[in-house]
Amino acid sequence: MEQIGRLTPSRAVSVEEQLMIFLFVVGHGASNRNAQETWQRSGSTISKYFGIVLEAIFNMSGEYIRAPNMNNVHHSIRYNNRFYPYFQGCVGAIDGTQVLACVGGAIANKFRGRKGDTTWNILAACDFDLKFTYMLAGWEGSAHDTRVLEHAISEPQNSFPFPPPGKYYLVDSGYANKGCFLAPYRGTNYHLHDCRRLGGDRKKEQFNYRHASLRNAIERTFGIWKKRFPILRSMHQFPLDKQTMIHVACAVLHNFIRMDPASVAQDHVAGDENDDDASSEDDGVAAVPDGVDVGESSSQVNIPRDMDMGAFRDYVRDCIHEGTSG
Repeated sequence: MEQIGRLTPSRAVSVEEQLMIFLFVVGHGASNRNAQETWQRSGSTISKYFGIVLEAIFNMSGEYIRAPNMNNVHHSIRYNNRFYPYFQGCVGAIDGTQVLACVGGAIANKFRGRKGDTTWNILAACDFDLKFTYMLAGWEGSAHDTRVLEHAISEPQNSFPFPPPGKYYLVDSGYANKGCFLAPYRGTNYHLHDCRRLGGDRKKEQFNYRHASLRNAIERTFGIWKKRFPILRSMHQFPLDKQTMIHVACAVLHNFIRMDPASVAQDHVAGDENDDDASSEDDGVAAVPDGVDVGESSSQVNIPRDMDMGAFRDYVRDCIHEGTSG
């Protein structure tokens, strides 16, 4: 941070200590008083350097929260016969999540989410390395997920990473199945034990189950993010704009940490706690051959230019059914 000019030391506080103060607060959900006692600094000093580091990390979001190469097929799809070639055009998953907000007064009702708590509605996209590729923070918890997504894609200043033709994101049934968003069939079971026990449209159930297993990446990403940064579960009395900056800064740190292979292995264990259904079926993973570019693809389950997303979903559904019954 010091070498690239993001932070500078003061006479009394080094860059290392500035960073440690910030990480102590977000990584432990610590209050200003806790930080004072730990670092033997005044409350004003803690607040000052927390704000300086927060702004520096927030301003790095463009470097660390960005779309992957959307022309390649991710190896978790390319070498898993549950997902390939059916979802070879998928570039990631999108969803919204509720994060506690510290807000009072007359505006508190705007922030009341589904469970009655005051929350923020955070929209995010992730890749299959469980890294954030997009985040839109700042919407009140009462806002519906579809409204937040519509705002993200309709306003140029939001810089939403649209995929190229033939590529798409996975979304849940709360979103519309249109454009570059592939949703599951509504009113159809998709948990494996439900598919085996109940009647219904078997082809739709097979599609929904595989769709949910792959889309689970965004739930796992949110789970790791919230577990790693307790401040997201117990926000303090920061100004509203600073609270949204904290959300993005924690996503930057999440992606930075995920660059370390040791952290990825540790997060994989934590993420499995949120993946109870996806582990119920043989994962179908094939080893990645040495020297093979995981972006290579010879199969044809792509979105034809003249096909809308509804017809494409039916096409993938039929391909999956033929592949499992053949």
